Amino acid sequence: MKRRELEKRLRMAGCYLKREGAAHSLWINPHTGVVEAVPRHTEIKEPLARKILKSLEVEE
Repeated sequence: MKRRELEKRLRMAGCYLKREGAAHSLWINPHTGVVEAVPRHTEIKEPLARKILKSLEVEE
C-alpha cells in the first residue's frame, strides 16, 4: 500500500499527525488516544498497513 493512501485513510477516520520523526511519523486517534508509528517509506507492506489500521481502530 502506498504511504499516501494509508495516510488518506487515517485522515478520513479522524486520525491526525502528531509529529514527524527521522524514520517514522506518529499518528494519533483522538477518540481512543492510541498513537502508532508509520514508517516514512513510499511503499508500506500490506501486513504492516493492516496492523497500523487495526491498532488505530480504523475500519478497513
